[in-house]
Amino acid sequence: MALTLHGTVADNTVVLSRQNAKPLIINGDMQVAQRATSATGITGNGVHTIDRIALDLSDNGTWTQTQSTDVPTGQGFASSLKMDCTTADAAVAAGTYHLLRYKFEGQDCQLFKKGTSSAEYITVAFWIKSNKTGTFTVELFDSEGDDRTISKTFTIDSGDTWEKKVLSFIGDTSSAQPNTNALGLSVNIWMTGGSTFTGGTLQTAWGAKTNNERADTSVNIADSTDNEYYLTGLQVEVGDFDANSIAPFQHESFGDSLLRCQRYLYDPLRGADSFGVLSVGACVSTTVCRAVLYAPAEMRTRPTIVTSGDLEVAGSGFSPAVTANAVSVRTGTQAIEVQFTVSSGLTANAAAMVRRDNNDTAQYRLDAEL
Repeated sequence: MALTLHGTVADNTVVLSRQNAKPLIINGDMQVAQRATSATGITGNGVHTIDRIALDLSDNGTWTQTQSTDVPTGQGFASSLKMDCTTADAAVAAGTYHLLRYKFEGQDCQLFKKGTSSAEYITVAFWIKSNKTGTFTVELFDSEGDDRTISKTFTIDSGDTWEKKVLSFIGDTSSAQPNTNALGLSVNIWMTGGSTFTGGTLQTAWGAKTNNERADTSVNIADSTDNEYYLTGLQVEVGDFDANSIAPFQHESFGDSLLRCQRYLYDPLRGADSFGVLSVGACVSTTVCRAVLYAPAEMRTRPTIVTSGDLEVAGSGFSPAVTANAVSVRTGTQAIEVQFTVSSGLTANAAAMVRRDNNDTAQYRLDAEL
């Protein structure tokens, strides 16, 4: 892939054209939300709406997370992640934490050359908006390299105003990351942290994790139900850039972004109505049906299953259909064999179809998140 240089290093306006490269951050424009476009009553960790963007939350109020259409003007974004405080928590306990987290596989971090004398700078950029002004923190956390971290602060200067933040981190010449599909580097955006994480001097050079040096955050983002914040345009670049020199955000088509997200979560019933077909298979007994589901992308690892509502196994003529009460993955990361168990009613050695019942809200998801 050819890179085209615009500007000069001297005038600090270096921009790389890399239209044929994939952005390192998947879904940084927040356009894919396979799970839901809104989740309420959030008090703990998880990927709740926007694919690939995890929330780490403990003892910091109750929140609603949505895929919002509030975006910075003229930047090409259509979606953002919105966090809205619905139950306030005025006190920040020692162990309180509240951060958004993007997780890389170790094998996708090799271009950072971490653990070598040629370790690359890593630049993180994003757009953020909140009614709360003050100091917050971005942390790079290497969970596979002896728990090493580095952090920098940023400020939200004006309330209810979209602001772009660009932070550059020196490369880490110690502790290479394993070239595996396990968790490698994380980009953590700290919105609140208790003294367990903020009580020391911020660790602004790479080093072994010291919990009370991970964040320096002057704001309790959960101190009022008026509080909210938005994030979009999250990007990571290899190199030392500032607001003048960083390459523009790379927008992918929705289809390309969705396909990359499906390595970590696949919802085969996405868009299906009542009786939407999940897969076809065969009954190995009167209580067990096995089917093969083909994921559009190889999943990171053998997935686990997240279900809600009823799935049913329909035999010849689609009747009688019996409700599956247990579902499990037997093998595979792309051609995935799944077993459905019912109490009775199947015909051994007969073909069968697995489908959603007449409730079109039933869910069946394959989860291989980091």
